[in-house]
Amino acid sequence: MPIVMKGSEVAAAMKEDMVKKVSELKAKGIVPKLAILRVGSRADDLAYEKGAIKKMADIGIECEVHELAQDVGQKDFEAEFNKINSDKSVHGILMFRPLPKNLDENAVLEVIQPHKDSDCMCNANIAKVFSGDLSGYPPCTAQAVIEMLDYYKIDLTGKRVTLVGRSMVVGKPLAMLLLKRNATVTMCHTRTKDLAGTCRGGEILIAAAGKARMITADMVSEGAVVVDVGINVDENGVLCGDVDYDAVEGKTSYISPVPRGVGSITTSVLAKHVLRGAGAQFN
Repeated sequence: MPIVMKGSEVAAAMKEDMVKKVSELKAKGIVPKLAILRVGSRADDLAYEKGAIKKMADIGIECEVHELAQDVGQKDFEAEFNKINSDKSVHGILMFRPLPKNLDENAVLEVIQPHKDSDCMCNANIAKVFSGDLSGYPPCTAQAVIEMLDYYKIDLTGKRVTLVGRSMVVGKPLAMLLLKRNATVTMCHTRTKDLAGTCRGGEILIAAAGKARMITADMVSEGAVVVDVGINVDENGVLCGDVDYDAVEGKTSYISPVPRGVGSITTSVLAKHVLRGAGAQFN
């Protein structure tokens, strides 16, 4: 039977370290704070926001939500963002994207303070991730995969990793994080020729393409480590990942489920980045 990599166990281990860090910061007179900026009220944004607020409270980080109407104008949107960005009591900013089509997000991404950019929105942090500079803030989901592999003591050095997905939110930055750990990374996607054969070549297979149950048993080598980053809803309204879990599980040595897998770690990474921002601002 494979080891099921549960996000709750990873998050619990991270929490212990972060609670200690919060105490150290508060002893210096710093109260860590996350500001969430949300335009409109999309159901997925509200669900993530609820989880983020709970996570921050559990760790001891303050959290404030700035909600703007769906039809807010560019001028008012930028004014609200700039107020948060210049607020010295705020150490991390989470802005839900995509924004409504009437808003230009580049106007604010160009001015966000990099140490407050908790989910890697600005070019400065993206560049650091791609150059291997550890002072950058990787996207929370990409970093969550690394946190999971570290917790389960899966050494990446020299390992063949097949990564399915090429988005700037997960695939591309995650490839850079894996390379930083000396993995040998093969990137592929839904249009890759002989995708099944390419996937079978990976000792570690990471699925992040956003297509329900696309990774089937014939695509997984015996004893592989399988990390499922996908969050999908199938034709029956059931939440599932990019991996056909029931079909694949028996072939793996380690496998992460959906839900209760990588997604359970992302808000912990967000909190970790807020604490880094608080420390950076203090220094």
